Amino acid sequence: MERRRFLALAGVCSSLAVKGVLAAPAPAEAVGSSSLAIAINKAGRQRMLSQRTAKAWLMRVLGVQPDRAGILLSRSVQLFDLQMTELKAIQPSDDVRAALPPLEQEWARYRPLLNDLRSDPKAVWTSSEAVLTAAHKLTLAYEKSAGSPAGQLVNLAGRQRMLSQRMAKAYFFRQLGVNAGPAGEMLDAAVKEFAKAHETLKASPQNTPQIKTELVLVEQQWFFFRNALGLNTAADQKKAAEVVGSTSERILEQMDLVVSLYEKLARDA
Repeated sequence: MERRRFLALAGVCSSLAVKGVLAAPAPAEAVGSSSLAIAINKAGRQRMLSQRTAKAWLMRVLGVQPDRAGILLSRSVQLFDLQMTELKAIQPSDDVRAALPPLEQEWARYRPLLNDLRSDPKAVWTSSEAVLTAAHKLTLAYEKSAGSPAGQLVNLAGRQRMLSQRMAKAYFFRQLGVNAGPAGEMLDAAVKEFAKAHETLKASPQNTPQIKTELVLVEQQWFFFRNALGLNTAADQKKAAEVVGSTSERILEQMDLVVSLYEKLARDA
């Protein structure tokens, strides 16, 4: 995504890695609520990146805004790498320590597939799902360590980021004609989950006025995204694909801000 926030984050992570700040994991007693909130956010972002990388790869294969998709893919891969380094420095529990290696292993299998447009789409499907599953387990392990309502909101809102990309991934797999049936089922399930979780977030008593405003902006992009999903005629397919690609990024951008706001609540708790 061409977003200053993601680029700034990547720059910070890179700088810390070079300086050696991220070299050693923090012992459990040294990990406070602030670090755990950050870890939940970043592990949740790895879930999102597992789906966003597949979406961007598919957009390139299908010729949907291929130049922009190439940038999205490259930056997403770099950010995943950087965040793995940072997450390894925050290991507050046995559950987290157990969840980190599987995620690294699945990412090592998935990453090379993204470098080649000739990769088997079914392999991209399988690996993106495996990375998602491993990242979700890691996110839950961090949330368990945090044990706070605000941490749960960081996780839930972070999952919305992932769903914004999962819906687009499923849409493009269906367009490609690969795993079309399962892709349609994935899309329907993700749409329902996103809508339900959005209502849950809106109803949270912990919402600040700014969070409420950002959630309204998410709803606006969600409206356009749902409309694009309903464009089924051949003449509308190209337009629909471009709208799905762009609105999924806008929803992601808004939800990333919402996650950051919930993360601040968790840090201040």
